[in-house]
Amino acid sequence: MNRASLDKQPADVARMFDDVAERYDVTNDVLSLGQDRRWRKQVVEAVAPKPGDVILDIAAGTGTSSEPFDAMGAHVVPADFSLGMLRKGKRRRPDLAFTAADATQLPFEDGVFDTVTMSFGLRNVHDTDEALREFRRVTKPGGTLVICEFSTPTNPAFRKVYSEYLMSALPKIARRVGSNAESYVYLAESIQAWPDQAGMATRLQDAGWGKVEWRNLTGGIVALHRATKPRSLG
Repeated sequence: MNRASLDKQPADVARMFDDVAERYDVTNDVLSLGQDRRWRKQVVEAVAPKPGDVILDIAAGTGTSSEPFDAMGAHVVPADFSLGMLRKGKRRRPDLAFTAADATQLPFEDGVFDTVTMSFGLRNVHDTDEALREFRRVTKPGGTLVICEFSTPTNPAFRKVYSEYLMSALPKIARRVGSNAESYVYLAESIQAWPDQAGMATRLQDAGWGKVEWRNLTGGIVALHRATKPRSLG
């Protein structure tokens, strides 16, 4: 079984997600107690797609996060660097434009997307800051970035319980539903090593994004960050 380490070498992370592709959506639903569906609805509301919008859904996996944008009339490009995820997604939705893409070297022209969104994937990128700059490059001036990512619970007592769940219960549950438990050890470690809400906001600002704001979901287990690409550099 493959798992990645916290240095997040792209080939290792891709192999890890290839391993869990077949059971990925089911496992996430179980591990989050169904909350992942609520979180993804919040992403769609934050993106607020209009018919004809061009949206890049990076780290789209099997495309479940992309389907609501398509249903609302947007042109969505589900992108991921795990070929296993893309293959499963293409089998389910052959009509969607699944694209192999590295978040730090996107295969798109400058300023082509109205919105770039990434849910539960930025934490796995080898160079987060380079990815945030790439997202800005391919976004139209005045366009938006929506990042949904695990974060830091705001209540100290709940934070302790949550940390224990991540490190002990999460891999056991993953094993029971038939997924790669070692991959979910990496998941727990990567969540704990990730910046808190304010730290993530600072990284977005440093990458050139403006109007940075965030909203906590489920007590801060997840944070939804939203930012805008300035219309000019001046």
